[in-house]
Amino acid sequence: MHAHAHHHPTPPQRRHRQYFVLMGVCLVLFVLAWSVVRLWSVPAAVAMCVVAMVIPPVAAVVGNRREPGERWWDESGDPESDRWWRELDDRDDDDDRRRR
Repeated sequence: MHAHAHHHPTPPQRRHRQYFVLMGVCLVLFVLAWSVVRLWSVPAAVAMCVVAMVIPPVAAVVGNRREPGERWWDESGDPESDRWWRELDDRDDDDDRRRR
């Protein structure tokens, strides 16, 4: 018998999974609303569509949220570009201190 270590998804994998689950729920709500639920209750189908309408912006926020300690906004992977941006950030910090 093999002992398998639990695989914990990385933050980007977790964000992608959450995004696709939310968008899948959105599609399921639309399809069920107009293929099944409308046969019994049009107001319920409309309510399902209203809920589905709210999901894509929420999914976008979830999919783009940065977790604590994650630096994917800050580092491009290009050392020269990263050094250049850090230098600019330091200048901005110095300018802010002088204005105070």
